[in-house]
Amino acid sequence: MWAETVLVALILIGILGKSHIVATAACILLVIKMTRAYSLFPLLDRRGLELGLLFLMISVLVPFATEKVTFKDLLHCFTSPPGIAAIAGGALATYMNGEGLDLLKIDPELLAGLVVGGIIGIVFFRGQPVGPLMAAGLTALFLRVFNWLWH
Repeated sequence: MWAETVLVALILIGILGKSHIVATAACILLVIKMTRAYSLFPLLDRRGLELGLLFLMISVLVPFATEKVTFKDLLHCFTSPPGIAAIAGGALATYMNGEGLDLLKIDPELLAGLVVGGIIGIVFFRGQPVGPLMAAGLTALFLRVFNWLWH
């Protein structure tokens, strides 16, 4: 009963906060739970993040496939300040995602806080859900800073 209540609350929060992704995800999980298709949970738990990242990467690479990004555009990335900043940002984000993954392996219970924080960010700050790894990476950074300041 607890899980159903949380999922219905997430659906309502998603609808009220105009976050269709949160509402849809919670709705899909509620349908799985209510239809007792429990065998899908381990699959989603194990492969859901990878599948989500795969579709995210596909959507990011579409401009290359449709030739909206040209070789000249790519070359501009290596020679312009915004392009160099984008390369640095991508490298830093990837590193932080790795740190987040390591943190979640050590403290998987932090995922609950990441989910709540993500929902707050989506609903109140109009953020975009792109997965928990960056949030976990930032959490790892915050924890290092806190440890450095108070120890």
